[in-house]
Amino acid sequence: MNFFAQQDRARAQTRRMLILFAIAVICIVAAIDLVVAVAFGFMGDGHRHAYRAAASPRTGVLVATTLVVLAVIGFSMLYKISSLRGGGGTVARQLGATLIDPHDPAVASSFACKRLRNVVEEIAIASGVPVPEIYLLEDESGINAFASGYTASDAAITVTKGCLDKLTRDELQGVIAHEFSHVLNGDMRLNIRLMGVLFGILVIGIVGSKMLQWSGRSRDSNWQVFVGIGLLVIGSIGLFFGRLIKAGVSRQREYLADASAVQFTRQSQGIAGALKKIAGLAEGSRLETPEREEAAHMFFGDGVGYSALFATHPPLHKRILAIDPRFDPQELVAIAKAWSAPVEAFDAEGTDVSISGLAPAGASCARSAASPGAGMLPPADAAVALTPHKVVNQVAHPGADDYRAANAIHTTIDDALRARAYSAERAPQVVLALALDADTGLRAKQLALIEKYFGADARAGIEEIAADIANLHPMQRLPLAQLAFPALRKRARGELQTLVIVLKQLIQADGRIQLEEYCLATLVSTQVVEALDPSKATVGGGSKLADCAADIVGVIATIARYGNDDAVEAARAFQFGMHEVLPDAKAAYAPPDDFVRALDQALPKLDRLVPAGKELLVRGLTRAVGADGMVSVSEAELLRTICAALHCPLPPLLEQAA
Repeated sequence: MNFFAQQDRARAQTRRMLILFAIAVICIVAAIDLVVAVAFGFMGDGHRHAYRAAASPRTGVLVATTLVVLAVIGFSMLYKISSLRGGGGTVARQLGATLIDPHDPAVASSFACKRLRNVVEEIAIASGVPVPEIYLLEDESGINAFASGYTASDAAITVTKGCLDKLTRDELQGVIAHEFSHVLNGDMRLNIRLMGVLFGILVIGIVGSKMLQWSGRSRDSNWQVFVGIGLLVIGSIGLFFGRLIKAGVSRQREYLADASAVQFTRQSQGIAGALKKIAGLAEGSRLETPEREEAAHMFFGDGVGYSALFATHPPLHKRILAIDPRFDPQELVAIAKAWSAPVEAFDAEGTDVSISGLAPAGASCARSAASPGAGMLPPADAAVALTPHKVVNQVAHPGADDYRAANAIHTTIDDALRARAYSAERAPQVVLALALDADTGLRAKQLALIEKYFGADARAGIEEIAADIANLHPMQRLPLAQLAFPALRKRARGELQTLVIVLKQLIQADGRIQLEEYCLATLVSTQVVEALDPSKATVGGGSKLADCAADIVGVIATIARYGNDDAVEAARAFQFGMHEVLPDAKAAYAPPDDFVRALDQALPKLDRLVPAGKELLVRGLTRAVGADGMVSVSEAELLRTICAALHCPLPPLLEQAA
């Protein structure tokens, strides 16, 4: 199942969730109306006489009760969704997680945290998305993790202390790759909405509990006790449907995420080893946080301990067998026994000890031949041939080669440059330094502009960073901005808005915009804007290709022109691309004079295409950019930038034609 089919699946799951939610609300309202009616029937004679004397009292009371219950459910749901509008980090913090800050001395000196950060960063680069924030549940000894957020721009990856203490690098990589599958496929957005929906139908039980507490303070509290108990019972209806909704949404996604992790890492031992440790160790994947119920559908493993009917995850042995058909349950016994007598084990890199320095004897903690190699980046002037359907299949589905390329990109970035990208103070300077031109005169003009907005100290800092950036490979420029993104998100809203404005002015300083400059400005501005208001970010929509024909023509004409020096060949590439997207269209090749304005106007509209329309558009763009038989690094970066603006992330190495 490719990315676009998974988007359709997510839509179907959303519809199913809304149907079950509506049924749950109807059942809750009907049950509460029944409780109220019976409560009035059990009142004393005096109350009953007055009640019967009123005009249609029962109907009026029941209508009022229904409206009150609907209002409570609706406002509770909206309140919860509003409390989560900050995105992935907000969800992590509500569950008690703490941010892993690379500038925290405790984090910087922790081998486990450093390794976790390296794994997350490399997978983010390989996936073509901003590096997410990383959180740790310090008091959780079970092996678990989750991804949260509305889009990749506000995503957060959270792991338990048990992940750091009990998993090898390969196993940790498998778990993180699993969670990135949820980031890439849009599962997070459904998850965070589901948290709000569940709170709405669970709040009735909370109200019943409060009524029982208040009843002891009243002289005439019999009816309050009765209603409170009734609401608690009715709350179980919400709990039933809540768990049913989570089970229906989550189970099949876990199989898909497991398979994606295996495809990504190209080895099954990692994620299979993590699942085996969950099954074999006493702590398993269970969490202790009180908020585990409402977030159970987000976890890597079952954090609550549900019965089979309400299980949010497939049975562990089935997940393991799907990855490792040779799995023998006796392995779990061996893992439990070995963990009771841990021994020192070496990390997959062969130099550092594994995590806490202790690992179970006989488990998959030895030196791993499957760990990613250093990889090699193609020459800066390299060009490759692409096949449209292969590139489409790469969207949100990186493979082992992408991970190796990301490892090469990540490890060869200078440590000092990476440290500046991690700094909340220096990260904006890193992004601005990426926009500086090589021409001395133009660079002086750009630096003067920077000094005007940010001051002389910022200018000096950017000049220092620019000296190191000059040595970067072209494929490292955008990943460096990705590394800076978690630190950028810590800046104030006004500062980020100014950063976007200045960045656009820098690339327009010479009156013309190069492809590399446009890619940088578009990615940063798109991701910064989404991070400012993540809950408002639009991902996908209901637009058809025919509704966006003019915008499609402009984008394909632009990419055809910049992919071909000869006008005749560019027109030919345009027709190839249009044939993939709108084969019946009779559009003439007429590239826009201002490609920046054309793309800025077209991309937000094209982002609202239905998934099937986006799939055809990506095929058409790939066909157009590669019509001459070869695609350069800069052309590939433009294709990746356009796809990122369409929320169709592409990995750094595009799949070559056979």
